[in-house]
Amino acid sequence: MNTRILGKNGPSLTEIGLGAWAIGGAWDFGWGESDDDESTRTIHRAIDLGINWIDTAPVYGLGHSEEVVGKALKGIRDKVFVATKCGHVWDEKKHVRRHLKPDSIRKELEASLQRLQTDHVDLLQFHWPDPDTPVEESWQEMVRLKDEGKVRFIGVCNFGVDLLDRCEAIAHVQSLQPIYNMLERDIEKEIIPWCVARGAGIVAYSPMQSGLLTGSFDKAKLASDDWRITHSEKFRGEKYSRGLRVVEEVRPIARELGRTVGQLAVAWVLNNPAITSAIVGARKVSQVEANVLATGWSLSQRDLDILERSLSYSSA
Repeated sequence: MNTRILGKNGPSLTEIGLGAWAIGGAWDFGWGESDDDESTRTIHRAIDLGINWIDTAPVYGLGHSEEVVGKALKGIRDKVFVATKCGHVWDEKKHVRRHLKPDSIRKELEASLQRLQTDHVDLLQFHWPDPDTPVEESWQEMVRLKDEGKVRFIGVCNFGVDLLDRCEAIAHVQSLQPIYNMLERDIEKEIIPWCVARGAGIVAYSPMQSGLLTGSFDKAKLASDDWRITHSEKFRGEKYSRGLRVVEEVRPIARELGRTVGQLAVAWVLNNPAITSAIVGARKVSQVEANVLATGWSLSQRDLDILERSLSYSSA
């Protein structure tokens, strides 16, 4: 699988990273129940197919995703670049809140290291901004953790240019993890140019819009506690209708290329040279086997022009 460098003087990551959100199983923002044995087989299959990095977070399953990843990587930890996050904490009632106080960041990392069964994290990222904590205080703690060797690289998720500037003034932001797909392209205006100018890598999450752009999405098959039903506005009303229109517009293009709609959606994200890697979730072996087929080929300018016209038409 092709690799790209994550930011200035960064690590080499495969164009697809394995997203471990759904592996966390059922919780308030989960994807329904998952089978840990199948999740482990999926992780091993992803590595066998050449994927060299995994993205997880403490909050995914309230620790469960990291535990599954840690067990799956036992004995092969040095073969995989592990990215996790901080800034989401929960109480005994499983209520989650954003929290990026320095002492909390350190406490979260120590818990992550135990669950992941490792002595360091390759990439530690702020999960979401915390409006109640000055970002400078939070970022300085990340720098300290990096200096101590507990973290190799530090990055952020879901940050705008203002917060990125404030972090960069203290220490280099190695990476940004934003949402980016055919339906959500806001980062093209300011965020991508900022990252390119400053040498910050971009790992895009939700390249298939949480399954909507797979071409085989069926809301009726989702678990009743799946977050896409219980919490997401993207899966109802006009946003959902537009997503379905986009799928039907691009389906003939995917068919002509001999790919699925989902593979085309991921390839479209990777066509942007500013994107280091696309985080593609999977909790079944068949899913990861399909996902890797989004790489190893490229879209022609003709294909891109047709896609752009289709996306514009579907928005009308």
